[in-house]
Amino acid sequence: MGAEHRSWFIRIITKRFTIMVFLLILQLVVFAILATPNRSIAEVLAGSSFMLRPRNLVNIINALPITAFLTTGITMLMISGKIDLSMGANGTLCSIVVAYFLRDGMALVPAILIALAVGVLVGFINAVLVNELRVAPFIGTLATSLIATGLVFLIADRRTIDVVHPVMRDFGRVILWDYVPISSLVSIVLMLIAGIVLHKTHFGRKIYLVGGNAQASMLSGINHKKISYILFMVCGLFSGFAGVTFAARQQSANMIGLAPARFQGITAAVLGGIAFGGGTGGMAGAFVGLLVLATFGNGLAVIGFNPHLQNLATGLLLVFALTLDYFQQIQIEKK
Repeated sequence: MGAEHRSWFIRIITKRFTIMVFLLILQLVVFAILATPNRSIAEVLAGSSFMLRPRNLVNIINALPITAFLTTGITMLMISGKIDLSMGANGTLCSIVVAYFLRDGMALVPAILIALAVGVLVGFINAVLVNELRVAPFIGTLATSLIATGLVFLIADRRTIDVVHPVMRDFGRVILWDYVPISSLVSIVLMLIAGIVLHKTHFGRKIYLVGGNAQASMLSGINHKKISYILFMVCGLFSGFAGVTFAARQQSANMIGLAPARFQGITAAVLGGIAFGGGTGGMAGAFVGLLVLATFGNGLAVIGFNPHLQNLATGLLLVFALTLDYFQQIQIEKK
């Protein structure tokens, strides 16, 4: 009987998408109650709490873009069974690059393209380290993260670089239909496109095969190196998107940059059911994980949680996701 109960428990917790949707709703309700302790639950659910008001829901959406870009890139790479720890530092470098060239009078499009090219270059270097030098992805991408951070300090020279271009400002600040920030819309559309690539194309199926069973995929003729190069460079490209968006939203670039978000993409992906071992999960789950993470951070701010302890709380959320991942892997191995 005990074994049956354990089997039931494992089956329930491995339904990751359902759990994350439930957790998302639960977060909204719990934080709404905590934010208005003097109101009844009925009054809270009727909208008396700031947590559930449209303005705050817009704040949650407004917090998505940078993490959404990072989540999109890392999701595709993790499904293939690899990891990139350099995305935060890479994004910061790209934000510094675009701000630097715009400050020196370069036109907007070339400045953005150069920044994105830098992001792709870092991804290419990661791919070379992993595929040609046989460096473990964890170590190789950590090394490029340190290199990118060093370049950020060298270029910025401890100064903040202002971004004054009007189009960049509009991209970071303009709200469409009074609710949706344009940068959030762009990040969600790109996430949707990436999801279509994963689930509706031959290339996407190859990614799942490589991550799910590397040996079988090699025997079927799939070029592992080619897919790895493409995905690391895609990761770099999305790091570039995140960096440019950061510069647009902040109207400046600095040495800290995307450091607070460096692990948020991984956290959102794991929450959404992307296994470190590869081969499982999808972009829809990663998007729900992204919403869970954004709502969690917003809720902590609404209830006045100590901002210095928010990383601790986010870390505990990641531990929860890793626990789910552990049980999910047990279920997969049994099959």
